[in-house]
Amino acid sequence: MGPDVPLLNDYKQEFFLKRFPQTLLGGPRFKLGYCAPPYIYVNQIILFLTPWLWGGVGTLLYQLGVMQDLCTAALSGGLMFVTALALQMTNLYAKQKTVTVERMQIQSTLTDEDEFEFSSCVGSETVKFIIPGKKYIINTVLHSLLAGVLCGLGTWYLLPNRITLLYSNIGGTVVIFVFGWVTICIGEYSLIINTATETATFQALDTYEITALMRPFYIFVFIAVDLACRFAVNAPILEQTNQILHILFLFLPFLWAMGILPPLDALFLWGMEQLLEFGLGGSPMSSNTKLLVMFLISAGTAIASYFIPSPLGVILFMTGFGFILSLNLSEIGFAFKHTMISHLASSKAKNAHRGLRLQFGWREFIFYVTVLAFALTEAGLLHQFAGSSSSSQGRPQAIASYILILLLVMMWILREIQRVYLFGVFRNPFYPKDVRTVAVFMEKQRRLMKVGVVRRILLTLVSPFAMIAFLSLDRSLQNLHSVSVSIGFTRMFRMVWQNTENALLDMVVVSAAQIKGNMQFLFGFFSCPGLSLPGSHYLCRFQDRLMWILVLEKGFTYCGVNIKGLELQETSCHAAEAHRVDEIFEMAFEQQEHTRILSPNPHFGHILTPCTVVPVRLYSDARNVLSGIIDSHENLKHLKDDFVKVLVWMLVQYCYKKSKTWESPGSANRSKQESFPENQHSGAVKGCRALREEDSFSVDTVEDWTDDGDIFDFEPSSRTRDRKDAGHLGLTPKVHLSIPGSIETQSQDFLQELSPEDKLNRTVVLGLPAVDKGKQPEVLPRVEFSCSYSELLSIPEEWRTAPVPSSKVSEMRQRFPEEWYHFVLSQLDFFHLQEKPSSLLTELMEDEALKELYILGVLSCCFGLFGLDNAVPAPRHVFRAYTGGIPWSAGLDWLTGKPELFQLALKAFRYTFKLMLDKASLGPVETFRELVNYLEGYESDWYIGLVSDLEWQQAVLQEKPYLFSLGHDPSMGIYTGRVLTLQELLVQVGKLNAEAVRGQWANLSWELLYATNDDEERYSIQAHPALLRNLTVQAAEPPLGYPVYSSQLLQLPLF
Repeated sequence: MGPDVPLLNDYKQEFFLKRFPQTLLGGPRFKLGYCAPPYIYVNQIILFLTPWLWGGVGTLLYQLGVMQDLCTAALSGGLMFVTALALQMTNLYAKQKTVTVERMQIQSTLTDEDEFEFSSCVGSETVKFIIPGKKYIINTVLHSLLAGVLCGLGTWYLLPNRITLLYSNIGGTVVIFVFGWVTICIGEYSLIINTATETATFQALDTYEITALMRPFYIFVFIAVDLACRFAVNAPILEQTNQILHILFLFLPFLWAMGILPPLDALFLWGMEQLLEFGLGGSPMSSNTKLLVMFLISAGTAIASYFIPSPLGVILFMTGFGFILSLNLSEIGFAFKHTMISHLASSKAKNAHRGLRLQFGWREFIFYVTVLAFALTEAGLLHQFAGSSSSSQGRPQAIASYILILLLVMMWILREIQRVYLFGVFRNPFYPKDVRTVAVFMEKQRRLMKVGVVRRILLTLVSPFAMIAFLSLDRSLQNLHSVSVSIGFTRMFRMVWQNTENALLDMVVVSAAQIKGNMQFLFGFFSCPGLSLPGSHYLCRFQDRLMWILVLEKGFTYCGVNIKGLELQETSCHAAEAHRVDEIFEMAFEQQEHTRILSPNPHFGHILTPCTVVPVRLYSDARNVLSGIIDSHENLKHLKDDFVKVLVWMLVQYCYKKSKTWESPGSANRSKQESFPENQHSGAVKGCRALREEDSFSVDTVEDWTDDGDIFDFEPSSRTRDRKDAGHLGLTPKVHLSIPGSIETQSQDFLQELSPEDKLNRTVVLGLPAVDKGKQPEVLPRVEFSCSYSELLSIPEEWRTAPVPSSKVSEMRQRFPEEWYHFVLSQLDFFHLQEKPSSLLTELMEDEALKELYILGVLSCCFGLFGLDNAVPAPRHVFRAYTGGIPWSAGLDWLTGKPELFQLALKAFRYTFKLMLDKASLGPVETFRELVNYLEGYESDWYIGLVSDLEWQQAVLQEKPYLFSLGHDPSMGIYTGRVLTLQELLVQVGKLNAEAVRGQWANLSWELLYATNDDEERYSIQAHPALLRNLTVQAAEPPLGYPVYSSQLLQLPLF
């Protein structure tokens, strides 16, 4: 869909036309989507005008001289309080009359109005429709009390005599009186009758009924100014303000309806953040808790500085606290807590915190203490010996002013040199052209990196100390006990470290004004448009991925950001805007060398302005179609032979690693029994069974018959577990049960152990063909090795118990790669053995018993994955074997009963598949040495598995150089390979216009929370090449936006 998509569809337009009049009038529902009796509208009109009625009674008594203004206000307020309380009691009575128990639902702005059926003018349905009531009893009393106070003060605010004194115009008095009472009626109705849905919505759910207080709050603000004007003496500015606000009071309903005035929860948080940033010199915080704590500490610092009697004490206090509050206090506190836990807690607590990466250590601590000491020393000495000297007459501060101007010019030049566009308009001639590879970029960027280092030193160390010198020399500090000086200097001493660039710009402007006109130095709420980083948005492009970076907070040598990953699904709107982003970055960073100098930016005025290219170590994502490889008969023919070789190498390496934990060959048997726990990898087997259950042709669908998914259980294990304690189960011998439907061959001893109730409750499962298992499993004879050290490489006995016919064993002996087996053994060193014969490897190769064990182990794995058939596996079977979703078979059931062996076999098969791809693309493997190199590379540098595996995520976190996964597209019937390669690549970074982003997010909030536009092809997600509307909407915070990933606060060091 294109730009012709309407803002609201037809259904939502009708819904909006019903909701907006309700919002404008404060809650009355005069436009319904169904027919309602006339008394519904009459009752709402009467309730809407009730405050005006009681206020009119008081006003009339005052105008007739019967009562004074205070008594009039008290009378009107009291009548309104009684009325409001009576209305709320009526609602409670109506609810109790209709139902005994009724659950109060939280009002949601996302739901449409329900239809009601009315029986009478004062029926319970009518009362509940007009007066929904309050959720909490305390709000019933509190809102009723506020309604009375609002009506009383509103009557006092709109007394005609008072309005006439302000304007001396009868016509103006009438207009203000009439429309002013309309405003009060709107606020009263929203407070006590029915709260309207506000267009400025901060939260979808009004859990604590705060929305009802929004309109009365703004009315109280206007009345408060009038009260201050009444009791103030000789305050012409306050009187003029009161006159303006009386006129603005008439337009409050339109300000509410247009969403210009924010809700209370957003207002207080926003106001606190603005005071912290512009009044106290701080930075916006990433969370409400941090904002509140930092605001209280900063305000306490400003108040404390007012009561310090000594100018030198004020300087040192402001310098020290300004530096400390600009640091990353949350990270410092976390580091201190971690240090205390490491020293006092147990080793278990130490291990629990070992994986946390701390950015604050002793190096940072020493650096911060050194900077603080130098700052305090500089401020104290300059103020004591230069600032308080009467003979200097401001000359030292003038010198500091020129230094600040020079620093600002240097900082500005160095910053522009590092950008791809000068002022966002002209191509920077110093910026590298045709940036496509890391090597070329780093070669051309070397000089600009030096410029960046110089600028960072000037910004972090030189500029703050120069500004502290300028502030310490100011003569305004001699005038103590001034609110403006305390707040202003607290702000600037904080900004020196918190936001150095803005502070430098502010000081240069003020110092220039001082030099020119000797204006009074006051930084209280002075702010010039600077280079504020908090609130900035950046868009990063890499291959087909987009990242959105939002700067949340910034301080001295640190920056807090949030990173979001945008959607991976290539929709038409997403693709259109991504193509425009690629075009903008390509024209900025991939220009040819012959391009003229200072060429204009062809996309000037776009929301995105390219900034730079950053070399980042990350994963490149390559996807290939495997048609012609996985379905090649020749490749599949060699797959089994390669699998045998890889499995031999895997088993030898596995046993060799286990042998390093054995002290002597005689302890091999005991150690092997302890090192192969039966349930060590049960999770992997469960995952395999879960994959097999997805196949409709798998016999394992029988697993649904029992509680824990094992068709060979004599009865559901959960029942057995309930009836027998752990000790009894531990002594019960393992019983090999027949397949359901076959002749019962259980031992009599086992049957006798069951209680009569257990025998009665035994589950009989039918449906599978009968299998005669015959006799009980035989105990394997002890293997006699010709070499005493063969025990070190012997595989466990339970890995050699596969029910394989003897003919297949003979066949495997012929297929077994003996030369490869000898070569693998020859690569072992056994350095961990203190005493070993020189001919150890030769004796191991000549040991036929050891070779026979590996033949049986390899045959068991082949039997589990491929069965007894020697046919070439089909591509579908290869894919299912790779994913572990092979249909059930006797061999697979035996293999999954050995979790550790199953994991080795699955890993070997995946290595074999990757080897097949490498041989098809890079050529055949000529020597055994080359094959070992392949396998060792897979083991050390690769993770070969599935994207859905937990190990895949761990491999990414461990920064494995390569990751491979096999996929299947059932719609197209093709198999795909995905390779992630960790390397240093170029990421293109652009800055987004912050106002455009916030404007689109505000529109999105209105569209989803107020207009409830839930259309999948709604207006806000349509592509807009200039505003990047689709991408901007994706990056909004859920539930408004839908990024595929959103990080927590990330603390980035800047020095």
